[in-house]
Amino acid sequence: MTESPYIDGGAGPLSGRLRWILAIVCAVLLALLLLSGIFAVRFLDEMHSREREVTRALMNRTELLSSLWVSIQNYNEAVGQFVAQANAERKQAARQRIDRLTVEIDTNLRRYPADRDSIEAMLLGGMENVFVEQRRLYLLDSGGGQAKPRKEPLAAPVSALEKQRVDWSRRFQAWNREKLQQADQAMAAKFTGVQSGLLRVLAIGFASGLLLVLGSMMYIVQLERQTRNRYVELARSKDELQRLSSSLVDAQETERRSISRELHDEIGQSLGALLVDISWLTSSLGSDRPEARSELERMKALAERTLSGVRDMALLLRPSMLDDLGLIAALEWQAREVSRRSQMQVAVESEGVPEDLPDDVRVCIYRLVQEALNNSVRHSGANTAKVTVAQAAAGIEVRVADNGRGFVPARTRGLGILGMEERVKRLGGNFSVESKPGRGTTVHAVLPARPSSGQ
Repeated sequence: MTESPYIDGGAGPLSGRLRWILAIVCAVLLALLLLSGIFAVRFLDEMHSREREVTRALMNRTELLSSLWVSIQNYNEAVGQFVAQANAERKQAARQRIDRLTVEIDTNLRRYPADRDSIEAMLLGGMENVFVEQRRLYLLDSGGGQAKPRKEPLAAPVSALEKQRVDWSRRFQAWNREKLQQADQAMAAKFTGVQSGLLRVLAIGFASGLLLVLGSMMYIVQLERQTRNRYVELARSKDELQRLSSSLVDAQETERRSISRELHDEIGQSLGALLVDISWLTSSLGSDRPEARSELERMKALAERTLSGVRDMALLLRPSMLDDLGLIAALEWQAREVSRRSQMQVAVESEGVPEDLPDDVRVCIYRLVQEALNNSVRHSGANTAKVTVAQAAAGIEVRVADNGRGFVPARTRGLGILGMEERVKRLGGNFSVESKPGRGTTVHAVLPARPSSGQ
């Protein structure tokens, strides 16, 4: 049965759709924030520009109205002085001032903007009426030539104009305050509208962010579920692999023991019997048969070499002395064999090793030393090696050290090292390899010394 590529009931497609949804929501949220920021910046800039324009226009109008009103006040004062003067020379100076103020007032009236509201037009019209009335009084007085007879008749109109000027001054101040209030209200209305728009954008952004958070939480929960399921699956697979490895190691040792026993008992005994028969045939032949005796000697030598090879194979597969003489004797025999077959001299030291070690511990130590020495012979180029087995507080401590070329354990981990580590760890021990280039290699293991199970 083919396993589905999606775990947990189609989590794969859901994850893909959820990722797209989260990406779209993030994009929308960022776009909203960007647009609201641009809108807010543009509006603030527009408000600032508008405020400056309104303020500038209001200041210009206020300045023109103020200048016009000051000119009218000065004109009224000049007309009053002109009416009150009796000296012809002073009248001439007052007349020049009145003419200059007349030009100034006419200029200000022409400069005033044409777009006016009703109150502004009424203010301007009232000022112009005051000016026209003052001008009429001035023309009446200046046309007679004698001031004395006209002074009394003109006093009442001048006083009435003064009261009208004060009344229009109050109106002008009220208009100025009203225009400022209108500008503030317009700006406040605009700000309220923009504030409402920004609040809507923020509400949409908050909803999008909430949706994003909820989607992210769903996605995280889903990932946690997938991770937990995969972790459980990996833990189960690891446990199964460990059990399989232990079973394979046990099966390997059982098979080696069986083959070793078959080689020693069956083939070894058969070859031994063959040697006995060859020896009997050699002794039974007479001296007149040299060719047959030579052939029997050759057959005997071949049988002896074959028997020696079979015994070596049986000892390598499972040394009988491991069961008969114990662990240390088997290690010493292994050290002698390695020294005989290679250029590396091996020494074995032991201290306080109990005789009743469990069989699996003895086999593990023997295979560990065997693999470590074989690696030293094949790869390290060492000429000396030392095997140390001792009883420690934590258990049986095994150390195999050579003086070879060394290596970097973090970069090089062959099957031999993995096999040794697996053997040690399946018994609950600790395994490590210490090595540096040019400094030799030390294989170190600590195995718990469990009491013998009667094997």
